[in-house]
Amino acid sequence: MPAFSVPEGKPKLRFWQIFNMSFGFFGIQFGWDLQRANMGPIYEFLKASPEEIPLLFLAAPLTGLLVQPIIGYLSDHTWHPRWGRRRPYFFIGAVLSTVCLFFMPNSSALWMAAGLLWILDTSGNIAMEPFRAFVADKLPDSQSTKGFAMQSFLIGLGGSIASALPWILSNIFHVSRISVGGAIPNSVKYAFYIGGSIFLIAILYTILTSNEYPPTEDSQEEASAGGFSHGLKEISSSISNMPSKMKQLALVQFFTWPGLFLMWFYYSTAVARNIFGAESEKDVLYTQGVEFAGLTLSYYSIVTFLFALLLPAIAGRLGRKLTHSLCLICGALGLIGVGFVTDKNMLYVCMTGVGIAWASILSMPYAMLAGSLPSNKVGIYMGIFNFFIVLPEIIASLFFGWIMEHLLHNNRMTAVQIGGVLMILAAVFCYFFVSEKHERVSKSKVAKIEIEEQRPI
Repeated sequence: MPAFSVPEGKPKLRFWQIFNMSFGFFGIQFGWDLQRANMGPIYEFLKASPEEIPLLFLAAPLTGLLVQPIIGYLSDHTWHPRWGRRRPYFFIGAVLSTVCLFFMPNSSALWMAAGLLWILDTSGNIAMEPFRAFVADKLPDSQSTKGFAMQSFLIGLGGSIASALPWILSNIFHVSRISVGGAIPNSVKYAFYIGGSIFLIAILYTILTSNEYPPTEDSQEEASAGGFSHGLKEISSSISNMPSKMKQLALVQFFTWPGLFLMWFYYSTAVARNIFGAESEKDVLYTQGVEFAGLTLSYYSIVTFLFALLLPAIAGRLGRKLTHSLCLICGALGLIGVGFVTDKNMLYVCMTGVGIAWASILSMPYAMLAGSLPSNKVGIYMGIFNFFIVLPEIIASLFFGWIMEHLLHNNRMTAVQIGGVLMILAAVFCYFFVSEKHERVSKSKVAKIEIEEQRPI
């Protein structure tokens, strides 16, 4: 497999070039937000109990833990004269995700929905992971905040539409929201069909409008130890030699993401039951509550894409770590505040804070990290960095069901608020432990890593 060398003096890109190379994230977010807003209710339609929900979401972190570093390694070592090195993975992941999104709302049993979610998350990771490396490949460090903020903007825009789709279909286009015999409503089914189509179209747009830097002449030589064994060595060596900035940010990520997971696990059903007063998933108030929750999730995505436009200027003035810390505090207050809402419209105030935090979560950690990574290992390190997203989700999926049943008595709203407390801890760690100083891995350290990769296991 060829190794790669990205130009040291990468040229600055124009606005529309950055937009085109990031637009695929608009489609990817339809896959993520449709499942985040609807998988909890879908599982309950299929008779899952509240304590089972975290375990049923285990697919996402497990696939991320296994797939992302492997895809990162493969995309670092892939080159096709027409498709490039990251874009083949965009396409493969988009096709598989689209198929899953079409089948998901037609699940007839709990095992079928869980299995499709597993495949969908695997496919989504195949499409998504190289996008982080794509920005680092193409943009100089001076534009990295702008590049990741553009991704946040498009993620927020895509998420706002995806989360609101069932509400839009039922209230504007009068698609039935009624669950007949406990079946998934048509408003949810059609939302998944539309989302799957947009996913594929958006990825194709990025593939057709963006190019990639080719490998240098020296880097086209075959790696001396290729194949699966070499991949394991390179991933293992990269983990052992993580840049210090990555270790600092790992702690922040480890406490940030459980807050989001608990929101995605329980927010929609908490709104339906605690605020709308639904007695069961068959109650029409339940569907109305879930749709309204989706509308407020759509709203926080709108806040995300609008706030993402301001992030580069704010980070330039306050610094990246202070900006991220303050945004996390906003998100924490939003999640904690959900438990004190008596008027459903106050949820929009809570979701404003979550939207601000989400814009930063999607960009600031990656912008802080990108400048500290060796240019020929960006894919692998972006994949490894996601360990610190998926590991806390695995812990939450395995153990939070017990906490829900035995300590929280299946109170979904309290679970959401606990997520806010964890986000406060993440903000504290970010401000006090993350270094602001620019850090680039030295050539001597890169050479040391490469030597270690050549040693036999």
